[in-house]
Amino acid sequence: MAFSRKRKNKRNRRDYVLDVKLSAQQRHETRVRRLTWFFGTSLILFLVVFGVWRGAEALLRVKVYENPYFAIAQVEVETDGVIAPEQLRIWAGVRPGDNLMALNLTRVKRDLELVPAIEGVVVERVLPRTLRIHVSEREPVARVIFQQARAGGVYEGGSYTLDRNGYFMFPVAPSQRATPAAVTNDFLPVIVGIPPADMRPGRRVESPQVQAALALVREFERSPMVGLVELKYVDVSQAGVLVARTGQGSEITFGLQNLDAQLRRWRSVQDEAFRRGKVITTLDLAVGNNSPLQWADASGALPPPAARPPKQSSYRKKHV
Repeated sequence: MAFSRKRKNKRNRRDYVLDVKLSAQQRHETRVRRLTWFFGTSLILFLVVFGVWRGAEALLRVKVYENPYFAIAQVEVETDGVIAPEQLRIWAGVRPGDNLMALNLTRVKRDLELVPAIEGVVVERVLPRTLRIHVSEREPVARVIFQQARAGGVYEGGSYTLDRNGYFMFPVAPSQRATPAAVTNDFLPVIVGIPPADMRPGRRVESPQVQAALALVREFERSPMVGLVELKYVDVSQAGVLVARTGQGSEITFGLQNLDAQLRRWRSVQDEAFRRGKVITTLDLAVGNNSPLQWADASGALPPPAARPPKQSSYRKKHV
């Protein structure tokens, strides 16, 4: 037809196209604004928190840690042993005037427990100006004697003490004791035969032989033999047995187990020896039946000692 129009190819027709470049730029600007807002807000929040923290720290320092109201005026020391309170105060490293709230209680406890003679410590603040220290001391039950070198190549005997759990300790010096003139460790039995390398103050002895010797000392103090004889030495150098020597000249061999039963058997033999007018020279209680025994005529010897109460430990518990 004359008036008909040719159909145009739609692919060649120009329509409106969305400006993609402008839209991407807008999205980029939006992201930048959001990131700027996020980081700005975070920075402001950080500065606020930091300022509050430093302000609180300064306030705490001025009002608490440097406040003379909390200056230590009194250090109360309570111990269950013989160490002088003043010596414990020195070891604690606390001086009057130190701030009670700023004081590191863990440090005070650690410093005191580094002393071998001290078993445990409890430290507490008593507001506003008092520090209270409770000390548990190790009570020595035996001694160890060793040779120590001095100037000029001279050797002389030194000694450690051992508590019931086997911790080695330096003997507390008379100047460090609450009653220096009235106490001594001479009454303690001596354990011999311990290798010098095993003697470490503040450390616990691991040898089963030495632990058995300490058990013998403890059992002896509540046995039927206490008060009849004096336990002077316990030799741990022979494997599997303990050789005890008494102040009356007897040598008694023990096994490492069932010490209480062996001590009762010793009392039975002792009673029989007294009845026959004999004194025990050697007795082997490590043998279960028919224990080897040697005794001697008591004529011309000292009479058998009368039963007497056990010696009181110079470490008997007290409060100072």
